[in-house]
Amino acid sequence: MTSVAFHFNVNHRLTYACRWLRKAIGQRARVTVIGAPATLQELDRALWTMSETEFLPHCLADAPAQIVARTPIVLAQSLQDAPAHRQLLLNLGEQVPEGFEQFERVTEMVGQDETERLGARERWKHYLARGCSITRHDLAGQGGQ
Repeated sequence: MTSVAFHFNVNHRLTYACRWLRKAIGQRARVTVIGAPATLQELDRALWTMSETEFLPHCLADAPAQIVARTPIVLAQSLQDAPAHRQLLLNLGEQVPEGFEQFERVTEMVGQDETERLGARERWKHYLARGCSITRHDLAGQGGQ
């Protein structure tokens, strides 16, 4: 059964995503990140520039297969484009990714924008209706990061 974690009240979603990804691959996880093309481009740039002394290995899903297979973070527009591993899924998109239940864990990051929050509520209901266990992490008292 897929477990889902919602991180609410995230001030800077991509900054937070970079830190979350650093922690995930520090634990030797393999992560697929789903999002809109513009979001993935911004995340790609953020992963390159988040630190002068650190690099988080990542690639786009359309990279050569041997690179995708060896890279712990893969950025994809849909799960149909994603690699075969099904450990962690970070959803930066506005919809529930079709096929999410193939993953051990799904993480959703939600800012303070009301439209974003409404979408997250709908995704929460979707996951709950499919029997997923859901964990809520509220970052409001932590400055949103």
